[in-house]
Amino acid sequence: MHDAYRGALAPASSFSEAERAAVYRAIHTRRDVRDQFVSDPLPDDLVMRLLDAAHAAPSVGFMQPWDFILVRDAARKRAVREAFERANREAAAMFPEEKRAIYDSLKLQGIEKAPLNICVTCDPGRAGPVVLGRTHNPHMDAYSTVCAIQNLWLAARAEGVGVGWVSIFHEEDVKAVLGIPKHIHIIGYLCVGFVAELYCQPELEVKGWRSRLPLGSLVHLDGWDEPGFASDAVIPAMVEGRAGQDSEG
Repeated sequence: MHDAYRGALAPASSFSEAERAAVYRAIHTRRDVRDQFVSDPLPDDLVMRLLDAAHAAPSVGFMQPWDFILVRDAARKRAVREAFERANREAAAMFPEEKRAIYDSLKLQGIEKAPLNICVTCDPGRAGPVVLGRTHNPHMDAYSTVCAIQNLWLAARAEGVGVGWVSIFHEEDVKAVLGIPKHIHIIGYLCVGFVAELYCQPELEVKGWRSRLPLGSLVHLDGWDEPGFASDAVIPAMVEGRAGQDSEG
């Protein structure tokens, strides 16, 4: 490496055992929160820590395409909830009859219950028309913004803050409520707040919507047709202790 860049490097040492355990605990106990929010407001310094974590995410061409709209105003929250409800009625009708009863029983948003909503957007033009790393995949800016959301979500879990991702709405409806320019894309609408409790497993799994797929069936070695593991029997050893982590969430 050129000597001019050597001062920008630091040792790539691993974390301590306790630090590693904390990272994996945040990953495995993170939940999509809908109805467990409490009304206590989030302190501004905590919100800034979450946003700083989001802003530390990787991005294609270092374009940092994200913006964060903090929504606390009750009237705007109500308007977003109404946009959700219109789309949710349409969504319910798309599922087969045997799924609709479960669907109707699910609470799929906490827009007004959460003290803070965050609309995370993506500006595809932030780094100009040609972006390093996006030349052959135009969606990389959106993927980068999703990384920012995941950073925020894991930081929130470590802070005892719940996050719920609302995706059932027509984008133009929410853009109109929040005054978002036409060329900006909404990537995630998040409900954020302190929570009294969390599900030990994902709520949709607890309520019978879907089960977690076995990891062994999703890993391939050197090609699609080659399984990555001989069987799922090797998986529990790799994630030993996860069940205990889940029960703490």
